[in-house]
Amino acid sequence: MRRFGHILLAATGLSVCAMALAVDYRVETLAEGLEHPWSLAFLPGDGMLVTERAGRLRLIEADGALREAPIAGVPEVFVGGQAGLFEVALAPDHADSGLVYLSYACGTLAANTTCLDRARLDGQRLVERETLFRAVPDKQGRSHYGGRLTFLPDDTLVLGLGDGFDYREQAQNPANHLGSLVRLNLDGSVPDDNPFVDDSEARAELYSIGHRNIQGIVFDTTRSELLIHEHGPRGGDELNRIIPGANYGWPLVTHGVDYTGARVTPFTELPGFESPLLHWTPSIAPSGMTLYDGKAFPEWRGDLFVSALVARQVHRLIREDGEIVGQEALFTELGERIRDVRTGPDGALYLLTDSAKGRVLRVVPPSPP
Repeated sequence: MRRFGHILLAATGLSVCAMALAVDYRVETLAEGLEHPWSLAFLPGDGMLVTERAGRLRLIEADGALREAPIAGVPEVFVGGQAGLFEVALAPDHADSGLVYLSYACGTLAANTTCLDRARLDGQRLVERETLFRAVPDKQGRSHYGGRLTFLPDDTLVLGLGDGFDYREQAQNPANHLGSLVRLNLDGSVPDDNPFVDDSEARAELYSIGHRNIQGIVFDTTRSELLIHEHGPRGGDELNRIIPGANYGWPLVTHGVDYTGARVTPFTELPGFESPLLHWTPSIAPSGMTLYDGKAFPEWRGDLFVSALVARQVHRLIREDGEIVGQEALFTELGERIRDVRTGPDGALYLLTDSAKGRVLRVVPPSPP
């Protein structure tokens, strides 16, 4: 099966044209029958864990078979709207410790937030589970939790959070966690060098503020830079390079407008706020991100891949010397909302489709003739 992407430059703030080489690929269905899968993690020795937003953690065997019974011991999850079970991530020492991290919506409709737990995977169940972090304050509603996380080389992790939708002004308030990126030690404690740790009026966990709803996080080890993307309202989805302690402007600065069509703010940039590397206007609803470093597709090495819900595609962000020079829309033939994109240990790209009958897809080179 041969598919061609197309270049997208017009509404993203990119001014440099780039020609993408057409790459042949084949899309396989690895597993199906998942209810709104949200995240996946590759287990040592093949197989993977997949979260379902409905609050279940599932095991896919090395041969692609979906284990019928969910993993036991998952925390109680608040489910509804955008709320549910989010990220599953293996601890850096998982092969020895068996530890996994789970982010999820916790609480009730009247009072809920984003939580982060750690537990040990013991066969078909989680044991020794503990809550490492609970974002404050609790809020009403069922929207904008963030939930993505990644590990940094210094034995810390970062967790992206949302603004709670109806609480967007609080993204500028360092006294809470709404609309922020937080950085934690692997045991949930606060790193001594966090940028707000000595500010008595700020939460010590904060790493950056002024975000709307963080949905993708990648650490580029080659360039030692942390990249995130976040949802805008109608337009103004952003890709940002994170500077510790920086303010990314929401809702005082945005390229998007409100869902009513009203302006959120007249400003797309202001002194003191970091501008995005690029923005998507109109919105694509970015949902996951990976830095491709596999061997299966050498033409893609070093590029970022951003899955999208509304756009029903994956954007390949073409990079030269770490700078984004163009975009290519891929997998549009699927016609599916794509919740996540990952680089597998086999060099394939893995996609999660956001559906009540969701699938895990594997993108591989075409079969030899």
